[in-house]
Amino acid sequence: MHAKNVRIGYSLNEAEKQHVSRRRQTVLQCLKQHGISCSEDEVPNIAVLGSGGGLRAMVGLLGSLSQLEEEGLLDCIMYLSGVSGSTWCMSSLYKEPNWSSELKTLKNNIIQRLSGTKVSKKKMAQKLMKYMEKDNFSLTDVWTALIISNMVNEIDEDSLSVQRSNYTNNPYPIYTVIDKQCKHDGLDQDVWFEITPDESGYSLSGAFVDSSCLGSQFEKGKKIKDQPEMDMLYLQGKLFHVLRKWIWGRTYNYLNNMTGRKLIIRDYIDAGVLHNSPYFSVLRKERDIDLIISLDFSAGDPFQTVNQTAKTCKALQIPFPEVAVTYGGNTEPKDFYVFKDGSKAPTVIHIPLFNGVNCKGEMKKWEEKYSTFQTSYSHCKITDLLQKAGSNIKNNKDNLLKEIENIIKEKKTSNSA
Repeated sequence: MHAKNVRIGYSLNEAEKQHVSRRRQTVLQCLKQHGISCSEDEVPNIAVLGSGGGLRAMVGLLGSLSQLEEEGLLDCIMYLSGVSGSTWCMSSLYKEPNWSSELKTLKNNIIQRLSGTKVSKKKMAQKLMKYMEKDNFSLTDVWTALIISNMVNEIDEDSLSVQRSNYTNNPYPIYTVIDKQCKHDGLDQDVWFEITPDESGYSLSGAFVDSSCLGSQFEKGKKIKDQPEMDMLYLQGKLFHVLRKWIWGRTYNYLNNMTGRKLIIRDYIDAGVLHNSPYFSVLRKERDIDLIISLDFSAGDPFQTVNQTAKTCKALQIPFPEVAVTYGGNTEPKDFYVFKDGSKAPTVIHIPLFNGVNCKGEMKKWEEKYSTFQTSYSHCKITDLLQKAGSNIKNNKDNLLKEIENIIKEKKTSNSA
């Protein structure tokens, strides 16, 4: 079923298919540089996930990606997906064409921005006035203009669709939020909403719209009124936002009064309040992910994201490996976990930000130093956190390559059977 302006279906959009096809050649060459030989159809689909966690997640993901680049592993990655604070890092990166090959310079620029002079109140007020010109103005605009701009220390007025020309040689980006109404109603199969430069919609139930239409008004699957596309500052605000309404999710939603859609009122909120990691964006069977690298920047239980995902996947009959790990008492987590079960489920590598290897008995100290709702970090705190996140990749380069090789061996065996 296809309605004008709205696509109902499960297939990947054509732009993503083309990107993955081109990216596969990059991954193939990267593997060869590490002495791993495989054919094009044996190239593993690898996704990196960044959890939520405010500035801690933003800086942690930057440190992890920077170390992946330094170890020569970044070009092995097919998808990069994030929630909440991790999406702030992603939006900073995808502003720059070919960011993955210029990451060292870009990382320094982001450090300087985050630790530099704050965005002036005058600029915040000017941005708020621009938002007030929209006929779907809401408290989300106030939150974005006055709070988020202060935390990320910039006012990014680029639109998401502009990134279409910027990610060509980079991992395919997926930003995620959740459907608040579905979460409360327990309709787990319809909760996860993904946003890419090309198309946005429900990851598992399959209802998508061109991302340039984010903000426009729809009726019965047809766009009836243009609105300016949401800028990246607004999306960053929405991606880290749990209490105020997102008006577009209601009268401006592309599913508004659309035949066959059970719910009409939709509010989209920070995906960090559910699982806090964007697993379900890459668990779409159409993406055929072989390996998930979960970078967990959460506060509290470092296994909550993967445990909750495993439980939900079991209920929804989505292939996912069994997670046999508990946390509590005086034990400190390791810096590298592998979950796999030999079925159709992807292999999951889980890496907690703070652990017994890089913190050595001082985990509580580091967790307190980087609490979730801090609005700024000093230059020193940023560089220290970058080093902590990076060490998890550096210390486990061989382990990462081993799991990649294991997947390729499985593919070779499957192809020869």
